[in-house]
Amino acid sequence: MTANEHGTGAGFVVVTTTHETEDQARALASAAVRERLAACAQVYPVRSVYWWEGEVQDAEEWRIDLKTTAGLADRLGAFLAERHTYETPEVIAVPVVAGSPGYLAWVTAETVAP
Repeated sequence: MTANEHGTGAGFVVVTTTHETEDQARALASAAVRERLAACAQVYPVRSVYWWEGEVQDAEEWRIDLKTTAGLADRLGAFLAERHTYETPEVIAVPVVAGSPGYLAWVTAETVAP
C-alpha cells in the first residue's frame, strides 16, 4: 500500500476530537466536512478515562476522526476548538504513514487547499 507518488502518507493526517453526545459529535463532524476542512469524518462511541480537576473521570464520549491534508490540520484544529463546548477539548493530529493512492487522492480533491 502506498500513499502518493513518494510512497509515503506524508501530507495527510487524521485529526481526532471527542464530544459528550452523539448529536454534538455528528453536528461538528458535518460542519467540518461541509466547510471542506476534512474529506470524511467518522463518529463512534468510546469510553474515556482521564484526569480532570484533580480526579480520575470515567465517561462515555463520541470520538470524531477527520481525514484531511496536513496543510489543513491547523485550520481544522482551530475550527474544532472554536465550535467545541469543552473547556479543554482534545484536538490532535496523527500523521498518515501509508494509504491507498486512490483514497488519498480523494481526500485531496475533497478538501480545500490552505
